[in-house]
Amino acid sequence: MITPRFSCNQTDTSVTVRMYCPSVRASDVEINVDETLFTIHINPYFLRLNFPGRILEDDKSSAQYDPSSGYLTVSLTKEVKGEEFKDLDLLAKLLAPRPSKDQPSQPMIEVLDSESTSDDGEEDLVNRTNQLNLDSEQQTILEAAENDWQLPQSVPDPLPALHTSLQKPYGFLDMYTGYFAHVEHTENEVNELGSLADTLSIDQRRKMRLKHEEEKWDEEYYMADFADDSYIRELIAWRHPHALIDAQDPFNYTEEEKAAMLRLPRKEYLATPVQTHNLYLTLLTLLFSYAYDSRTTQQDPTPESAWTICSLTPAFSALDPPPYATSPLPRSPSEFSCAELSAVFTTVYRRALAFGLYRSWKLAEKCRTDVADFLSKGKRLVTRCLLEMKHILDHHEVYYVYSKVWTDDFCVWVQAYASDDVLRDLAERIRALKLDKESTGWDLEESEEAVQGELERDSDSDDESADEVERMAAEPL
Repeated sequence: MITPRFSCNQTDTSVTVRMYCPSVRASDVEINVDETLFTIHINPYFLRLNFPGRILEDDKSSAQYDPSSGYLTVSLTKEVKGEEFKDLDLLAKLLAPRPSKDQPSQPMIEVLDSESTSDDGEEDLVNRTNQLNLDSEQQTILEAAENDWQLPQSVPDPLPALHTSLQKPYGFLDMYTGYFAHVEHTENEVNELGSLADTLSIDQRRKMRLKHEEEKWDEEYYMADFADDSYIRELIAWRHPHALIDAQDPFNYTEEEKAAMLRLPRKEYLATPVQTHNLYLTLLTLLFSYAYDSRTTQQDPTPESAWTICSLTPAFSALDPPPYATSPLPRSPSEFSCAELSAVFTTVYRRALAFGLYRSWKLAEKCRTDVADFLSKGKRLVTRCLLEMKHILDHHEVYYVYSKVWTDDFCVWVQAYASDDVLRDLAERIRALKLDKESTGWDLEESEEAVQGELERDSDSDDESADEVERMAAEPL
């Protein structure tokens, strides 16, 4: 079946679906409505949409086909008049499967704090209860035999997971394997794991990533860009078009963007709270690499753009996504600590300073501001950024693989599962971050002071030369 191009709009009382299906017989159309689910089949096209609210197929509903244009227009009645259906322009969210009603629920009990309470009465009760323990284990067993007590038992520790394959999962929610089995036969210049990419654990990947960053760090390169930063200052002063979009005035996706959404996978993601939390952190690294490339190219991608994006994203080049900081498990998917956000941006800063064409701390800081700007506009703009990144990767003969294992799923997840409130909260937290140069592990301050000292000496030397010339010119011949 073919998924047709389509668009949705609404009024206070109805929802209209307009789909392009040329050269079909209107009499063959089959429409079905089930609460929020709408399906339509007209050979060879099939469309299934899951709306955010209930719809009805009643006497006010209609379907009209225009043979000259090839468009079929279906109007459906809202069950609740005046209800606003949000995100009708996020096509991937509409196409996502409806969550299963039989899906087992997540555990409803969560230990938030292991510290004892400060209530004196409760502490006294616990102490008195503990004093009731019998003096010896032998006496306990004898009395248990006489009175048929049920001795306390505990479940044995589970056995370690049995791995029947050497391959280790990676990618979005660790759903992929085998994509790098023959990577040594491709010209993948960003892969830092070599032929072992499919078999290394996350700890091994991280060690190799850090080692590679240390090898690529070039102090002289950084000092040269710090000394001659006139072009970098121009890049920093450039205003990103996405930052100028008014969050209160939603934009319309282009036809090319809509077509890209229709080609995205149709998946339902059952992520745990911890996985959801980590996906938000990984999203920050993707947006940072996109911001760096779009700023340094002024949103005019070059043949090197795919390499830049992949090299600056640890989840791509080393299959090493966040978190990068050791911290307690989050109480909720939307709770982010300053330490873990700092660790995420310190990691991508290191990548930008070790691999970027322009290696500047100020440029990295500006890219972080761009990420905050994107997030503050909500998931629609974030989706547009991801679609632009996907377009760059999809058109590269090697690096398209990272679009398959990461970007495609992120485009769907952001539309269908990400929260605008969480994204905007992240934006505020990112703007408030204070990162220091020492966190990179490199002596950036010392390098900059060395450059400043050399520039001052050169300036003094030039002044002395100018004074000498003036003195000689003033002497009589």
